[in-house]
Amino acid sequence: MLEYMQYLFAAFVFWFVVSKLLPVRGLTALTPQDVQDRLNQKNQHIFVDVREVHEYKQGHIKGFQNIPLSQLKARLDELPKDKSIVLTCQSGMRSRQAAKLLKKQGCSQLAHLKTGVIGWSGPLSK
Repeated sequence: MLEYMQYLFAAFVFWFVVSKLLPVRGLTALTPQDVQDRLNQKNQHIFVDVREVHEYKQGHIKGFQNIPLSQLKARLDELPKDKSIVLTCQSGMRSRQAAKLLKKQGCSQLAHLKTGVIGWSGPLSK
């Protein structure tokens, strides 16, 4: 029985890790240049940085509003479901989690900076 539980636990851990790494269906992965192009079309997109406030204040991409992932569910009413939403975070992981949450809430036009802010080649605002 103990051996069975160990296999079950290992399978759960494997599933958890894989589920975090799998691509989000319908999420467009953008390069820094793609994001810059979309920033030049401001009226067509909503830009959201899902890092925590202290991370955002250390430097963010100009044009991105801060809605931390930890607050996103409570602040869904700030994001129109019928507009394109471009997400970013530090490395691309939290923006994918945010996309999963937004997709479940009915947002369909989702994209993220696949490298996160660490891959951004332009200037950062403070």
